[in-house]
Amino acid sequence: MKRKSLNATKKTLNFYLTKLKDPQVQKLYKVFSYNLELLNVGKKKIMIGVSGGPDSLTLLFFSMCYALKNKSKLYPVIIDHKLRKESTIEAKNLKYKLKKYFKINCRILSEKVTKIDNNIQAYARELRYHLFYKECNKHNIDYLLLGHHKDDLIENFFIRFLRGSGLKGLVSFDKNISNYKGIKIIRPFLSTPKSQLININKKTFGFFVDDPTNINDKFLRSRIRKILKNLDKEGLNFEKFYLTLKNLSKSNQAIDFFVKKNIVENANYFKKNKKTILNKSFFNNPDEIVLRSFTQVIQDMSKKKNYPRGKKVVRLIDSLKISNKYIKLTLSGCIIERINNSVIIYPEKR
Repeated sequence: MKRKSLNATKKTLNFYLTKLKDPQVQKLYKVFSYNLELLNVGKKKIMIGVSGGPDSLTLLFFSMCYALKNKSKLYPVIIDHKLRKESTIEAKNLKYKLKKYFKINCRILSEKVTKIDNNIQAYARELRYHLFYKECNKHNIDYLLLGHHKDDLIENFFIRFLRGSGLKGLVSFDKNISNYKGIKIIRPFLSTPKSQLININKKTFGFFVDDPTNINDKFLRSRIRKILKNLDKEGLNFEKFYLTLKNLSKSNQAIDFFVKKNIVENANYFKKNKKTILNKSFFNNPDEIVLRSFTQVIQDMSKKKNYPRGKKVVRLIDSLKISNKYIKLTLSGCIIERINNSVIIYPEKR
């Protein structure tokens, strides 16, 4: 390696390690590295989602520190949704700035926009995960780091609450480590408020990019964010609310345990015929256990990404429990038949 390259490498190393000496930075870095150590990430490849916000840039800074300490291979990526005229320029500017001032090479991922329904943010989320997954597969990457934080967790709860979600939906975003098509998604900052990430960002990279959609009342999340700010002024204790959310999560885990137990004991899958048979005892459980068990079986049989709609499933379960008559109908790509005391489920022919 040439002397000029060695000097640049040493300068980069000194920048990160010097910033990491700050007590506040070091304290949060320990939380970050602990989440990675749980999975024994070490020298493995890691993809970093970089939006340009203070949360994702703090994530990127800590990832660089972790990589320097553990010799990990980082793949920072910027998603260009192409949903605004300015988005491509903003992505290129962010890439340029990180390269010029911090020697970080980011790859911009994008795809031609297809037809979008009313929910633009849902489309953007699906696109992000599609592009992350595609790139991870391309480079054999098993780990994806995202900068979601405590504020996101609380906002997500209220969004789901307004949409009438059940317990599972309300706490669906509370896991530091989750799985997406075999890719392990790590969210190290779910217990960290955004204000703390902004403070760390000021002490490290010293800049972030404002996303105009964050203050656009066209989007539900933006409106929820404003409502929560007003509730905060009225004295809503978000720390206590966060604890309540964690307690709800524990209740959800208990329900999940009995859902798995119900499926194991009362559902039999026959690989040769590609059929699942539910016995009478499958439905002799509390409503929430039966609902989740049934939707899980339907999803497993149909191989679809999303669960079938709740209201349809509830009506179907009620008819299966109440009626003793022969029943045959379809739901979410599956045929459901009731014969005597058993329910048979199998995929529709395609």
